Amino acid sequence: MDNESFDYIVIGAGASGSVVANRLSADPANKVLVLEAGETDSNPDISEVSSLVNLWGSELDWMLFSEPQARLNNREICINQGKVLGGSTALNAMMYVRGNRRNFDHWKSMGADGWSYQDLLPYFIALEDYEGGASNYHGVGGPISIRDCPDLAMRSPEFLLAARGIGYDGPYWDYNGERQENGAGLIQFHINKDGTRCSGASAFLHPIQDRSNLSIKTLSQATKILFEDKKVVGVEYYNLGSIYQVKANKEVIVSAGALLTPKLLMLSGIGPAEHLRNLGITVVVDLPGVGQNLQDHLQLPIIFRSNFHRPPILLTGNVLFVNTKFNHVDAPPDLQINFAPAIPIPLANILEFGSPACIFLAILLQPQSKGEVKLRSADFQDKPIINPNYLDQQEDLDVFTKALEIIRQLSRDQAFSKHNQGEILPGEENLEQYIKSNASTIWHPAGTCKIGNGSDAVVDSQLRVHGIEGLRIADASVMPMITSGNTVAPCFVIGAKAADLILHK
Repeated sequence: MDNESFDYIVIGAGASGSVVANRLSADPANKVLVLEAGETDSNPDISEVSSLVNLWGSELDWMLFSEPQARLNNREICINQGKVLGGSTALNAMMYVRGNRRNFDHWKSMGADGWSYQDLLPYFIALEDYEGGASNYHGVGGPISIRDCPDLAMRSPEFLLAARGIGYDGPYWDYNGERQENGAGLIQFHINKDGTRCSGASAFLHPIQDRSNLSIKTLSQATKILFEDKKVVGVEYYNLGSIYQVKANKEVIVSAGALLTPKLLMLSGIGPAEHLRNLGITVVVDLPGVGQNLQDHLQLPIIFRSNFHRPPILLTGNVLFVNTKFNHVDAPPDLQINFAPAIPIPLANILEFGSPACIFLAILLQPQSKGEVKLRSADFQDKPIINPNYLDQQEDLDVFTKALEIIRQLSRDQAFSKHNQGEILPGEENLEQYIKSNASTIWHPAGTCKIGNGSDAVVDSQLRVHGIEGLRIADASVMPMITSGNTVAPCFVIGAKAADLILHK
């Protein structure tokens, strides 16, 4: 092992890892190392919000693909994930959704003590610098700049009023406020006041990069966690063609995301014993839940001709959260409908309609279908086997069916109908076939190293890996159930909570 040593090693500089590194290094007595497989976030397309599509499929993207998905017409689905300082916060669409209070209360019921909504609300508030001002549900002065849909071209009072017209709350419902479900409002974004991207790196790492006790190594991919017996002693990593080892005096915190965190654990000998042995990996701890419980949000575009006459825009700006199972009134929303009064640039590049069009984006929030992540080989350079089992459960198809019913109701409402020039997709096409041909991920993998106490749990409520001393996980993989909405906001909170658990143990 190299002579260099640190108190804490953070693997991954995404939403959670950037917060962990910031908070741990705030104490000058803590020597902290961040290992990031990607490069620095100097590419101007990162900060320039209108250029984000240039990042997808670039060298800053892991470009991970699923196995062929039987219920998506055997398509291999690309799950874009950031390979850069800031992780996926450097190339995501910046939508800021905390999730539903019932999501977090459900976590607690599954063994995540200390992770209820009331436990986490102070973290959400403290992280925010919300342009709408402070309240019981929002904070100001925090590191993350939160703004209501800043582009006026994205806003659609017609959609919001139509949602109210068919029985939902609004038209300017604050879904990050007292209640999320059954309300329509403007989407909130983590965008700075000057219009640039507010990423994990810009909010939490750039301001502290001169701390003498913090080292950030980019182009440094962790390949293995090192142990003596069942105590973590360091990390092996790959940098520019060479393998290095570095010592951890106190803890290693893995924040590589729900697809790459279980990969690293399994490469290190933590995971399903039979799977590891079949690949020639020495088993350190048999944890069958590593890589299991994979959940993700699917999206489905519903497109109408319109007379909005707006040029292609970058992001959707309006949202409605719905619980489609009205007999489960205490359940969190299972459907998110985003609306844009024009075709977003990513779709405009591949769809030609010959006339103005608008898009409803239906998002499956509480998938009942679950999948897994496994190793392809014992070679760290091989991408993992990712099988989300999209639409494996009929209940998920039913949510999309209900989504189309609601969207058609919205399109016929008085507030919207004057702009409705006819449905383009799916139109007369068989809906189930349309879903299987057009549904795709919205890049929110979660759940593969879940919190809990059962045989399939990977970390305890302190985020400590079961059976190992000195190892924690802090990222979307620890979610026992995915949240109802874009996952970046809870990932920031997971990082903040993890740092508190470490510092106040």
